[in-house]
Amino acid sequence: MTNGKWLQSWSRRLFVLLVALALLVPAFGVLAQRRKQSGSHPSRPRETLTVEERELVEEAIDVVCSERARDDKGSAPIDDMQKRPSLPLRAPEVIAGAERAQRLLGPAKSLVIVALRRLSDEYKISSDRYHAARISRAIARVQAVNRVRPDVEARDNASVYLKSPHAITFGTIFLAGLPSDEGMLSVLAHELVHIADGDTDTLRRLFQAVGNRASRLTGLRIRDQRAEELTCDLVGEVAAQSLISSTPNYEPVPRRLARSLEHNCVDEDEADEDHLSPRNTIRALLALDPALRRGLVYGK
Repeated sequence: MTNGKWLQSWSRRLFVLLVALALLVPAFGVLAQRRKQSGSHPSRPRETLTVEERELVEEAIDVVCSERARDDKGSAPIDDMQKRPSLPLRAPEVIAGAERAQRLLGPAKSLVIVALRRLSDEYKISSDRYHAARISRAIARVQAVNRVRPDVEARDNASVYLKSPHAITFGTIFLAGLPSDEGMLSVLAHELVHIADGDTDTLRRLFQAVGNRASRLTGLRIRDQRAEELTCDLVGEVAAQSLISSTPNYEPVPRRLARSLEHNCVDEDEADEDHLSPRNTIRALLALDPALRRGLVYGK
């Protein structure tokens, strides 16, 4: 073969090879992409509130605090209660508050049990035998509570002592500062959840689930004790909603719903390591509960 013919032959082969490579490269690219896609899983969309939902949350907060200001049964804000002088056990408003709390303890226990079961299902806490048993133990502790104990020294607080898990201690200022059934029941329910958790962190998984979801929805950091406190508040407002549904009266629904949150309508909105600030507590509860924010704004 002459050099000229050899060069022509080699050129044709090179041309064919380049054409083949040009055809194969896109195919390899598609194949590589397909392999990458087949080995990955679509990520779940991050749960967030829409702009409209955030606006509804803020509107609902305004409803809560404006209702408090014009309701003769509106709860006193926490920061206001802190500034009040101590009240004696025999003060008429303390006696009335203690009687209200004791009367509502039975309904609060029943509604807390229903709320714990509902939230455990919603947050998939009781899906296995182990955690279902823990929820059962928590419910048994709630059922064992039998009295409310007024205490002058407790002032504007309510608390439980796990060494004496059958009573809820109420400061006399707090008893006087919650003149409605809805407000009192929400606080009773809050303390009952602490008792339900006990000294073995029985409800820790529920607290974590609620805290994690609230963190995603609000952008706030809600972990550890903050998650527990928020879950107690969530059970309290869920229980209050159930009370309102089961005892209809002439009062507007937004007013009755507001009473379960009004003690958080503070001017001095301060947080600590264990608690969200009062107004952020309202904000987180409204973010977690669409029915509550709709009920406050639309009355249904």
